[in-house]
Amino acid sequence: MFHKEGRIIILVTFLVVIGCSLLADTFIPIGWLRTFVLLVLLLFLTLILQFFRNPKRKTIVNDGHVVSPVDGKVVVIEEVFEKEFFNEKRLQVSVFMSPINVHVTRYPISGTVIFSKYHPGKYLVAWHPKASEENERTTVVVENKTFGKVLYRQIAGALAKRIVNYAQINDRVLQGADSGFIKFGSRVDLFLPLNSKINVTLNQKVRGGETIIAELHD
Repeated sequence: MFHKEGRIIILVTFLVVIGCSLLADTFIPIGWLRTFVLLVLLLFLTLILQFFRNPKRKTIVNDGHVVSPVDGKVVVIEEVFEKEFFNEKRLQVSVFMSPINVHVTRYPISGTVIFSKYHPGKYLVAWHPKASEENERTTVVVENKTFGKVLYRQIAGALAKRIVNYAQINDRVLQGADSGFIKFGSRVDLFLPLNSKINVTLNQKVRGGETIIAELHD
């Protein structure tokens, strides 16, 4: 299953690969060079298909849990001052996605979208300390009565050139549902209440919609 954001790119890629394959078959003599070109074209098509895959995830909806919004690796767990929406200290958990990860963004909690804003910006590498404030990004805040307000921020990386965000203010959203897409490498930051119990560790691999990032203290 492929994400709808990749339909045009996948179609164009198929046409390009087929056209180049026909040209290679016509103009390159039989031998290692033609085989090499065909293998490169096949690899390119495979990478594009892999990037836009949209696997189904089994999200166990729980208002007391925050699930990972994306697939990737946890690169930041720290207390920070969040100044765009909260203007107070929060626990930040950041997940970095490589180009081979699934790039679907999912809602970390169920609730109501109370804030959604797009920011144009730079394309620093996604792990750069200033990427969260200077790169192209979107900020979304979802609120429910159990966990309160949770902010997640999609951040474009050096390769990502387009962020897609479906969250609109006043939307009622479901934990684990599709909330957007980031094309070609990126990162997502979560900003959680200080009393959250973090359930992941640095460098841990997580799965969007399934891995529990944090939960409420008893």
